[in-house]
Amino acid sequence: MKRINAPIWKPKKGERVADRIAFLDPNEKFEEIARLLYAYEFSWDIERALEFALFRTYAVPAISSLLAKTGEFENRPRKRYDDTEIILAETKEHGLESRRGTEAIARMNEMHARYRISNTDMLYVLSTFICEPIRWLDRFGRRPMTNKEQLAWFRYYRGLGSRMGISALPDSLEDMVRFNVNYETERFRFSETNATVAQSTVNLLLSFYLPRPLIPLGRPVVHALLDAPLRESMGFQKPPSWLCRAVPTVLRLRAFALRRLPLRRKPRLLTQVPRPTYPQGYDISRLGTFR
Repeated sequence: MKRINAPIWKPKKGERVADRIAFLDPNEKFEEIARLLYAYEFSWDIERALEFALFRTYAVPAISSLLAKTGEFENRPRKRYDDTEIILAETKEHGLESRRGTEAIARMNEMHARYRISNTDMLYVLSTFICEPIRWLDRFGRRPMTNKEQLAWFRYYRGLGSRMGISALPDSLEDMVRFNVNYETERFRFSETNATVAQSTVNLLLSFYLPRPLIPLGRPVVHALLDAPLRESMGFQKPPSWLCRAVPTVLRLRAFALRRLPLRRKPRLLTQVPRPTYPQGYDISRLGTFR
């Protein structure tokens, strides 16, 4: 299926995306700032950070048990990954009020409405989309997000949350971070469904980089990126100390190298990435699960 080009600003010769972002008002142009961060400034990092954001939600038994019941992680893990990524990318690339954006949000809301999901759990999932990219870039990015970029990122996802029907949305990034930390402190604990869903996800993510026989060798690398409460909630063993030091060091060396390489000049749009799940393209109305 032919996909519509995203309405995204493109830098001319001599222009920098960061300068464009600095020019924009984060209270009015937060969607454009979020789009530029996602497509240009931190495309690979934000994709990885959002993977870990979803991964953190699996440490909550109330969330992992619901996900395990759907059977998607056991039977169609790649499709579930692609559907989630596409829906989030459609809203970011085209806009929350665009035809494609509203269609993607409606499809997501339709899926959620089939299950009894508490508002607090929905708010926590949303908070991970805000907090994890900021934290990831602080640790491993070519540069951290500026205060203006963090505000725009928060306002974008707060706008998404309101369209998802989530109530009691925090009014500030500081309050959202506080809610995120308190929720994890209170609700992270081990359960078998945590372990099942998390292991399926780790295997899927590693399959993007490694052939199947080498996936077991890659698991400790992923575990080395997890903080202790998250790792324990998944039932994962702590990797060797040297690996817990080496993996972050490699990512920081990558960031050091990126600071010396040319900046991205063409947007990386996840709606345009070829996917084995949808070799002929996708239809938003057919994404996700159905009754």
